[in-house]
Amino acid sequence: MARRHAKTEDVEINITPMLDIVFIMLIFFIVTTSFTKETGATINKPVADEAVALRNGTILIGIRSNDDIWMNKRLIELREVRSLVERAKAENPEGSVVIVADKESRIGVVTQVMDQVKMAGVQGISISAEVPGG
Repeated sequence: MARRHAKTEDVEINITPMLDIVFIMLIFFIVTTSFTKETGATINKPVADEAVALRNGTILIGIRSNDDIWMNKRLIELREVRSLVERAKAENPEGSVVIVADKESRIGVVTQVMDQVKMAGVQGISISAEVPGG
């Protein structure tokens, strides 16, 4: 009597659907993430009792105590502010502009930067400040 041996098949786990889902999730997170570009300068912000946190301040302009203007981690001239803000606004139309001015910076420089931002087509400009005790 001949014995029949059952052929055993190798069982494989198909991971293709899992890889598809992971890839789709990766694309979702990349598309929905908003990136904030830092000014690149160390700034001591003034304290304000009425400071309010903003969610979408994605275009940051820093003004140091010696009136140096910083954007995207590099030192820029006043005449460059308008073109850089226009370019940043084109990349992120929903973003707002936040000016992070040192408490020792001159108001004239801050005003000139605000004028350049307005000439770039941005109406809502915020000034960054520290919350007392925070």
